[in-house]
Amino acid sequence: MGEGPDTQHRLKQHAPAAERNAAPILDVLRQCLPGTGKVLEIASGSGQHACHFARALPQIVWQPSDRDAGARASIHAWRDDAGLENLQAPLDVDVMDPGWSGALDRQFDAVVAINLIHVAPWLLVDGLLGGAARLLVPGGLVYLYGPYKRDGAHTAPSNARFEDWLHAQDPEWGVRDMADIEQVGAKHGLRLERVIDMPANNFSLILKRA
Repeated sequence: MGEGPDTQHRLKQHAPAAERNAAPILDVLRQCLPGTGKVLEIASGSGQHACHFARALPQIVWQPSDRDAGARASIHAWRDDAGLENLQAPLDVDVMDPGWSGALDRQFDAVVAINLIHVAPWLLVDGLLGGAARLLVPGGLVYLYGPYKRDGAHTAPSNARFEDWLHAQDPEWGVRDMADIEQVGAKHGLRLERVIDMPANNFSLILKRA
C-alpha cells in the first residue's frame, strides 16, 4: 500500500536555506547546464531543490541522492507530491566511500553538490570530485555552491563567524578555499572554469571535465 498524505507530510523535511537559495542557484544552472541531459545531485537533503530544479528544467533528468535514510524518505515524499516525470527516485550515495561512483552504472552531464563540502571532512572533496570525474561525460561539469575563502581569506566577516560555528560542531568541518578546490579538481581532470558571486556571501563554482 502507498503512503497517505499525512504520512508524506510527516516525512517531508523543510530547509529554510533551500527555499532562499533555490531561485539564484537555478539562474546559474540555466546558464551552465546543457539543453538536455542527466544531472546527479549529491547530498540532496530535504528534496526541495530536486523538485524545484526538476520542475523548472523539464528537459533535464534530475537524479537526487543522499546517504541519510531520513533524507531519502523526505525526497521520496517531495517527489510523490510533485509528480514530475524527470525527477528520479533518490539513490543511496556516500561520496566518502571510495567505490561510490563505480556503483552507478551510468554517466551524467553534470554533478551538483549544494552546501555540502563545508559540513564534511576535507577528504570528502577528493572523493566527490574524483568520483564525479569518472561519471561525467566529456565536457560535463561539477557545480558546487556554498561559502568559500579566496586566497586563504574569508570574503565576509559573517563567513568567519560561520566557520567558527562549523569548527565547534566538528573540527574537520570548515569553509574551504577556492584554490584548494581548484587543485583537487585539476588532479582529477576537472578545470575550474567559473566563480560566480551569489547572495549572502556564497559562491557558485563550476568545474568542467576536459
